[in-house]
Amino acid sequence: MPATLITVAPTGAEHAKADVPNLPVTLEELVSTARDCERVGASMIHVHIRGADAKPTLDQQRLRDTVAALREQTSLIVQLSSGGAVTDPEADRLAVLDALPDSASCTMGTVNFGDDVFMNRWEFIVELHKRMQERGIVPEYEIFDLGQLATLHRLLDQHGLPAGGHVHVDLVMGVPGGMPGDAETLVAALRLLPEGASFSATGIGRTSLPVMFAALAAGGHLRVGMEDTISYARGERVKDNAQLVARAAGLARIGQRPPMTPDEARELLGVNVTPRTAASAPARSTGG
Repeated sequence: MPATLITVAPTGAEHAKADVPNLPVTLEELVSTARDCERVGASMIHVHIRGADAKPTLDQQRLRDTVAALREQTSLIVQLSSGGAVTDPEADRLAVLDALPDSASCTMGTVNFGDDVFMNRWEFIVELHKRMQERGIVPEYEIFDLGQLATLHRLLDQHGLPAGGHVHVDLVMGVPGGMPGDAETLVAALRLLPEGASFSATGIGRTSLPVMFAALAAGGHLRVGMEDTISYARGERVKDNAQLVARAAGLARIGQRPPMTPDEARELLGVNVTPRTAASAPARSTGG
């Protein structure tokens, strides 16, 4: 059985610091969280950043500083969210790639997101995919509903394989408005994956454990973190992100699929191990 890639998503764009005081929002908090999570089994970090007011931002300098700090102080694969907050404009979301992370998310369609709408037009998806190809940034294709896997096939058929040559999908399950977080839906999704693709699964809220068990049993990988749940058990709040990673790593070991090292994860995903600088990014308009 393969080892397990564990991604930690420590912050997200939904929770307010005032409501979740232990949410890491400053650069110092994020780096400390990343180091703790790497120590207990994470090999990739999925990053949303916050501004000085602790609210979500896509400020370019903060993005670059975050990528640099995480590379300097951890060995984790650094994956930036191109989703941002649901209110962020397309141009700003495309510009995330100018910070040159190792990886970035690429959501395969529009989805109702609780009371909001997470908009991802076909033209935007194609532009995001192409820019990642140009920059050598490895995408993680985020799937919120089964029909989005058909969009992924269309994208690959029309515009080619991603940077790194390997297709990796994250099944985001349990979002109100998206696909449910249960074993039956996960199995249905696996039948629709592109040939040779690997997958991670993310269970939102109370679906986190059922999705984790199902993904491990199906040979998949895991994403956990306070972006996705702030409850550890019924009536018990999450202490920190490392607590969630440690639980995932423990379950992976019980399943005889121990956590991957960051280097093993880079090999799986096709991530370029050569550090890049912003100066190497191709000049291009950020209009979307």
